[in-house]
Amino acid sequence: MNTVIIQYNAGNIQSVLYALERLGVQAKVTDDLETIQSADKVIFPGVGEASTAMRYLQERGLDKVIANLNQPVLGICLGMQLMCAYSEENQTSCLGIFEEKVKLFKPTEETIKVPQIGWNTIASLKSDLFKGVNENSYAYFVHGYYAALGNHTIGTTHYIQPYSCALHKQNFYGVQFHPEKSAKVGEQIIQNFLNLSIRK
Repeated sequence: MNTVIIQYNAGNIQSVLYALERLGVQAKVTDDLETIQSADKVIFPGVGEASTAMRYLQERGLDKVIANLNQPVLGICLGMQLMCAYSEENQTSCLGIFEEKVKLFKPTEETIKVPQIGWNTIASLKSDLFKGVNENSYAYFVHGYYAALGNHTIGTTHYIQPYSCALHKQNFYGVQFHPEKSAKVGEQIIQNFLNLSIRK
């Protein structure tokens, strides 16, 4: 199986590579358009700021390539947010794969910290991405912005308010948490993604 990790200026790539290696998968890290298009599975990770990342993708034609992929694609953290319609982070128009909008957490009391950093539960789990994952399992999060609940929500988490911890539309999947840092639960989710049928 030919698995590709998209290389761009906002990737948490090394930890994703290690997670795949633990599952016996050697992935290729690349920003080459043809290599990405020909892959069996594509992982789109991300840590950083939305507008800078989108500008980088647009300058290299990666925005159009990602949005038109037919094989299973997994966006992680910022990667998932960039697959949404719009982000409040510097008023950024994103890839528009998911119709949900990305919003800034607004604490309701001083004791609540933004960004959310640490373990939280994932619930209302749908789709084969969560096969074998129990309701209210813990996953690891690091983010100050969140995707609102919407038609493509396949998992929810509560921090200040409920939001989408996972999205799905056709061959596109996104998770707000970091499966590569989420122990056995995250390993199961990555394996489930690798097991998804290939639609090319």
